[in-house]
Amino acid sequence: MSRQISSLLAIAAVCVTLAPAPAYAQAPKTAPVDCTQVKCIALTFDDGPGKYAGVLLDTLKKHNAKATFFLEGQYVKSRPKYVKRMVAEGHELGNHSYKHPDFTKIEPWDVRAEIKKTQDEVKKAAGVEPKLLRPPYGMADLTVSDIASEFGMPIILWTGGSEDWKSKNVESIKKKTLEVAKQDGIILMHDWVKQTVDAMPSIIKTLQSKGYTLVTVSDIVKKENLEPGDIFPVPAGWEN
Repeated sequence: MSRQISSLLAIAAVCVTLAPAPAYAQAPKTAPVDCTQVKCIALTFDDGPGKYAGVLLDTLKKHNAKATFFLEGQYVKSRPKYVKRMVAEGHELGNHSYKHPDFTKIEPWDVRAEIKKTQDEVKKAAGVEPKLLRPPYGMADLTVSDIASEFGMPIILWTGGSEDWKSKNVESIKKKTLEVAKQDGIILMHDWVKQTVDAMPSIIKTLQSKGYTLVTVSDIVKKENLEPGDIFPVPAGWEN
């Protein structure tokens, strides 16, 4: 897969003040999902852990659904119990910077610091380090790709977004999410949007009724054989 990036992709994201939640015991290990045999979809949540993350985790657990959380280090630091619970319950963690700057507008050493500080906070909170990077706003260039490679991470974007940050409306979020849902899709959402968390029981039940298994991003991209610095999915116009 090419790592030459000739354009930028931007979707707005917002940060909010968050609050802690109780830690939970380690969930039983489950067998890996084979997305070549199962109709998979990955819900991803940026900018967290948000203040509604505990409710979201309750919903995911109730419906036996997995998700991927692209976390900001500043909120990991203030909400470590949420992060610990995410890992304990089998969800995947990704790096979404420390304070959400546009990586294409800051110096390379500042990009490295943003990634490293978040890696350190996640490891301190949950004993693991994220293996995936999602740059703030989805903004990346060749320098960002090179830095991601230094950290051993592919860059993960999305195949469709819920536009929850814009609508903040339960019915609109449900409608948009189901519109962009597709096999092996990676859907962008935010756990700081209350209406997203409110919509999740209905979204999950509808997706499952359509035959989807809700999995992590790594389950989806396993067959892509991504290397550090690769970007997936490659947006239209970025291909060679």
